[in-house]
Amino acid sequence: MTATNPAPLRKAATIILVREKNNTLEVYLLKRSAKSSFMGGLYVFPGGVVEQEDFGIESWIPHIDLSRDMIEKQLGGDTLSADDILGFSIAAIRETLEEAGVLIASANGRPTQDSDRIARYRLKKDLPNDWFRVKIAQEHQTLSLSELGRWSHWITPELMKKRFDTRFFIVFMPEGQICVPDNLETENGIWLPPLAALEQNLKTEIPLSPPTLATLTQLLKFNKSNQLKQEIRNRSWGMPIAPRLAPTSNGPVILEPWDPDWDSDKKIDTSDFLNKVLPAGSRFSRIWCDKGIWKPISV
Repeated sequence: MTATNPAPLRKAATIILVREKNNTLEVYLLKRSAKSSFMGGLYVFPGGVVEQEDFGIESWIPHIDLSRDMIEKQLGGDTLSADDILGFSIAAIRETLEEAGVLIASANGRPTQDSDRIARYRLKKDLPNDWFRVKIAQEHQTLSLSELGRWSHWITPELMKKRFDTRFFIVFMPEGQICVPDNLETENGIWLPPLAALEQNLKTEIPLSPPTLATLTQLLKFNKSNQLKQEIRNRSWGMPIAPRLAPTSNGPVILEPWDPDWDSDKKIDTSDFLNKVLPAGSRFSRIWCDKGIWKPISV
């Protein structure tokens, strides 16, 4: 089942911030403002829409640490041009600064010492559209595209009112910085191991968005940072993940592309879903929204 006139896709980018603490991998999650019209009140990774100012490879080349060829080699693929992937990459870094106060950049080849000042600056009201490009140039910063890793490519279901074509990057948290939510688009931030986040989602304490839930489940097999770094070095974008949304009287259901009913018009029976909720960390192909909490469901 598809929408007759699906909403247009907008390019977006997300960064999965990870770190190793006490021999355990953790991820950073932000709670979107309850007023947000998309995923309001849910915990997500920092990210947002790709803006026109994020494109323009010639103007950005002096302020990034990869050449055009290296951008295509390290971050491209999936028929993306260098300018396309640059736009996604710049947006991911900009949005992570705007929402989480983390700057993925260096000054004179060293991790930036000015990140706190720049993070405070991003909170100013009524900044112009090109503020990020101007600020990076003024501060003589070099955006660390080399630290970005490809993780996944998500496309919002056709029946949703807002739809995004989103690249999920993954980055290890820069040393010497701390995450500080903007308290505008985001209300709270927290570091958690993936399994703990999934458990707290089922307890309704940390309500996760569907792509966040799926991504955290993917990350469960990595116990140490060196394992994840090896994965990032060898990872491509892979096939786009385009779930299907199935409305029901008992709450919407999202079917992942690997679900047996993903390309079927078969009606989803949710009458027994309370008994089909899977434990945190289980592999799944469908997610059910039960009173605002997305829960993995067995087929």
